[in-house]
Amino acid sequence: MNKGREKIYSILDELNIKYIKHDHEAVYTIEEVNNLQLDIEGQHCKNLFLRNRKGNIHYLLILCDEKMADLKALAKEIGSTPLSMASEERLYKHLGLTPGSVTPFGLINDYDKKIKVLLDKDLKHDGKINFHPNTNTATLTIDYEDFYKFLKWSGNEIREVTV
Repeated sequence: MNKGREKIYSILDELNIKYIKHDHEAVYTIEEVNNLQLDIEGQHCKNLFLRNRKGNIHYLLILCDEKMADLKALAKEIGSTPLSMASEERLYKHLGLTPGSVTPFGLINDYDKKIKVLLDKDLKHDGKINFHPNTNTATLTIDYEDFYKFLKWSGNEIREVTV
């Protein structure tokens, strides 16, 4: 079993966060998840690892899977210089993740708590939400309230945004 995955399960258990685990073949996009036709309750989420123009500030944008992120509008909303997708190297350096497995659970690898979390305001209305547990061969379903509890536990700055 993936060590990052085991660590997430352990942390969720310590925080008394209930989850449903769905094992599946490796997927790299939301479309691939949907093509699996798994019976998974709740909102699937997109997770975009972003950087500002200078590359000295990084963000993890978490949004509903059916939405498209307007990075120009988002930068304006948060008072940032222009935003762009961060490189694979930055993703691995800061969150210990690879493309296709981007997830808020990667925050456990952000020891300096430098990644700023940008959370789609609409997610809180969905009840249950779904994320990879630091690997793209499984999906976890958890209650939004419990997910927010995990985010608070992570110690990273959290900001709700309109996407």
